[in-house]
Amino acid sequence: MHLTRPRAILFDWDNTLVDSLGVIHIALNETLAAMGHETWTYEDTCRQIARSMRDFFPTLFGDRWEAARDIFYASYRTHHLQHIQPMPGAVEVLDAVRDAGIYLALVSNKSGVNLRIEIDHLGWQDYFDRAVGAFDAEEDKPSTKAVDLALEGSGISRGGDVWFVGDNAVDIECAEAAGCVPMLMRGAVTTGHEPGPERTPWRFENCAELAAIVRAL
Repeated sequence: MHLTRPRAILFDWDNTLVDSLGVIHIALNETLAAMGHETWTYEDTCRQIARSMRDFFPTLFGDRWEAARDIFYASYRTHHLQHIQPMPGAVEVLDAVRDAGIYLALVSNKSGVNLRIEIDHLGWQDYFDRAVGAFDAEEDKPSTKAVDLALEGSGISRGGDVWFVGDNAVDIECAEAAGCVPMLMRGAVTTGHEPGPERTPWRFENCAELAAIVRAL
């Protein structure tokens, strides 16, 4: 398969550009304990976090999911800025995309509020044309509504000249539904949601590998 220069690149956030799984694990276990559930191992958390809270928490907490949401967000906001850090090569790939003049946006299932706080904390505001998180669009990933919001105002339609880079099957499902080019960033951990190579011929071990592709194009 031959890659051509994209008009836009959409990135996932957690375990793609930043490592924040540790703080997600802390906040989730504090939530589980407060709600009377058994806590999870780190591996359990990695296997479960692909879906957005809006989709996942009702299956876990039933009609108490909004109370659990509030506990989770309070815990997460206490810890996240102390723990998040860029993934290896993240700044390199963001610089490459910016230098190439390619439209760059985020499509994350992290709360849009927390997503933008973390962007500001890392000083990455100037990299992104749009940052879409959970609850920003009418529906979260894998819905194409999140993609449409990320591209809104750019003059770019979702399709084969848009790359979608993420670390799990939800990202690939979203890319496929939107007709974008799916790219798998294998990330720091195996989440248990990694699709097979037949669905993701473009697979990268780290952001630096993708940065080299962008610069070559």
